[in-house]
Amino acid sequence: MQWYSGFFRRFIASVIDIFVIILFFVFVQFILGIMDGLFFNIIIFLIVWNYFAFQESSTRKGTVGKQAMNLIVTDLDGNKISFTQATIRFLGKFLAAVPFFAGFLLIFCTRKKQALHDIIAKTLVFVQED
Repeated sequence: MQWYSGFFRRFIASVIDIFVIILFFVFVQFILGIMDGLFFNIIIFLIVWNYFAFQESSTRKGTVGKQAMNLIVTDLDGNKISFTQATIRFLGKFLAAVPFFAGFLLIFCTRKKQALHDIIAKTLVFVQED
């Protein structure tokens, strides 16, 4: 039986993902030099979007952080999500962050421990069975 993932395990996975993304950008800036402006911000958005969407829609069903915390993202039937679903989930995180990250706190209130972006994308986050 799989268990829905709670807030704290998902939070730690997010911290790991943020760390991985920051390391990547430090490496890119070291190679290319300091970059800023609109073009750089667009590049950051595209890379972060692809980081989440490609990994969550892959056969591994999760990002580096989710894999480290033994989590998987599935559709409502427990199947691998599509790239489109992963993109909707990623974009939904922006809505979940407004106001004051309230959309993430829904994890405490919903039976399946879904945050707002999970509800919008019709996804679930499970603790993966070993």
